[in-house]
Amino acid sequence: MNGLVKHDERLAIDGFAIIEDVYSNDEIKALLGIIDSVDSSNPTFRKSNDLFAIRQFLKEVPGIKPLIFTEKLNAIIKNLFGDGYFVVKSIYFDKPEQSNWFVAYHQDLTISVNNKTALSGYRSWTNKHNQFAVQPPVDILKNNFTIRIHLDNTDENNRALKVVPGSHRNGVQRLEDFDLSNQAEKICKVKAGGVMIMRPLLFHASNRTTNNRKRRVIHIEFSNTKLPEEIGWSESD
Repeated sequence: MNGLVKHDERLAIDGFAIIEDVYSNDEIKALLGIIDSVDSSNPTFRKSNDLFAIRQFLKEVPGIKPLIFTEKLNAIIKNLFGDGYFVVKSIYFDKPEQSNWFVAYHQDLTISVNNKTALSGYRSWTNKHNQFAVQPPVDILKNNFTIRIHLDNTDENNRALKVVPGSHRNGVQRLEDFDLSNQAEKICKVKAGGVMIMRPLLFHASNRTTNNRKRRVIHIEFSNTKLPEEIGWSESD
């Protein structure tokens, strides 16, 4: 795993890293086979012309866990972040071929928790689809990371993420105070079977699809932080 050193450096400097060939074609087919067999009538599923999503993905599709947490992915997590990290949020995204939906630049400033209560340092509470979210103290966000598993080849034509490298190092920022015209933008092309690892405070966005190709991604967030006793992570075991 000596090759992971450069990815560790990229995460520190740029706020993201792309690792190719984490999953084989057969492993991707197996993942998609399980996803395609799931009953999509559950309220945690979102279906529209622009998006199909499964919230609390690993809870809704528990049988997929062994196919996701392969020896290779587990080694990447351990070598880049050490022990003690656990899943705190998971979503499956399918942006269909006809999707015309875009996402503006933003930071991922909230975490998913199991209930709402007044706590110092926790603000901007929301509740969507019986899922509480809150903006925690910035130290929690700085410590978390996200892995995006790509099940399709993704480039600038089918909504590959675009990011501002290094923007995670300045903490929480309002978009209106962030001068995008003076920033270097990076399109994060990832082949099927590759993963993108990113810090939540990295500014990221995605454009509309222009080539009528799918972009299916498994998005998993990790933390090693224990929350206050009054609340808990919504998806931790």
